[in-house]
Amino acid sequence: MGEHWDVSLRHLAWQAIEAALDDAKTTDIDALYVGNMLAGRLSHQDHLGALIADYSGLRGAEAVAVEAGEASGAIALRQALLAVKSGEIKTALVVGVEKATDQTGSEALSAQSTSLDADYETMHGVTPAAVAGLMMQRYMHEHQVELENFAGFSVNAHANAGANPLAMYRNRLKAERFAAAPVVSAPVNLFDAAPVADGAAAVVITSHERALAMAPKPVRIAGSAVATDGFALHDRQDILWLSAVTKSTQAALKRANLAIEDIQLFELHDSYTVMSALALEAIGLAERGQGWQLAAEGKIGRDGPYPMSTFGGLKARGNPLGATGLYQVVEASLQLRGEAGDCQIPDVKIGLTQNLGGSGATAVTHILRV
Repeated sequence: MGEHWDVSLRHLAWQAIEAALDDAKTTDIDALYVGNMLAGRLSHQDHLGALIADYSGLRGAEAVAVEAGEASGAIALRQALLAVKSGEIKTALVVGVEKATDQTGSEALSAQSTSLDADYETMHGVTPAAVAGLMMQRYMHEHQVELENFAGFSVNAHANAGANPLAMYRNRLKAERFAAAPVVSAPVNLFDAAPVADGAAAVVITSHERALAMAPKPVRIAGSAVATDGFALHDRQDILWLSAVTKSTQAALKRANLAIEDIQLFELHDSYTVMSALALEAIGLAERGQGWQLAAEGKIGRDGPYPMSTFGGLKARGNPLGATGLYQVVEASLQLRGEAGDCQIPDVKIGLTQNLGGSGATAVTHILRV
């Protein structure tokens, strides 16, 4: 993760694909699914399926790009999963890639805002940070919470990122410094918001039988679900309840025949601290208005009952937008395989990853297990 000024979008994708194919010990790929949000706007490059297939040595394979805002990576994974389960595709490769630094300043911010409502939000100057600010203001008002109460999410993310050599920010963050950071969109500040950056991550999806021949400890997608909510914030009955998160979580758990209490690891979409608090409430780990307490009490730390953002999350590892969902899945898979290095959670067997698009209009949940 980082600002890779000297690396192109296709190079980023190729590097992740090469690593995934080496890990799976195969080059026999039938289909390529590319998750990306902003290449058309920032890199002036569409038609990513054929481009990346060609550049990564997969010329001839079926290839398609998938877009769902910041949830593009996880949506691409789900499309690959459905294709393999259908029997039409034997082995699929999924790559999430984002080259956010090809543009800077107002052009980059305008592009990042395209996952919001163009007619009723962005036309009036609304940005992702502004939406998060509105939600955070309302949360603080309704639940009598202060800005300082959200510090635990960012402190945890930075503490975990310190053990991740691929993280963008490996520095520790002190709780008392959290509320003093420069304001981005009141009350959201610099230590609230995840930094947008360049990055790519890739996974190989195939049947369980084939996977056993590729890896000694393959990770199984036990549950997968997508749900949507009102697109614009003002069109929701309750702006402090992420209904798409609730629906996708419940559906994925049902398909996995599990309860939320069975999950041992959480990689949630911590683009802003308020989104983490709301997600913990929507998935059923906290009562309304109490999600922040799990962070404040240290319960989301690597040694807590609900370890979260174990490689630094979006906040400290970095937020590669359309690639975020694949980063979450790779990180959770490394945990389940016992290959997370200094970030490792002991004896973890079941994890949940959740990728959001926009202000929660799309929620993609995957349950992984070994």
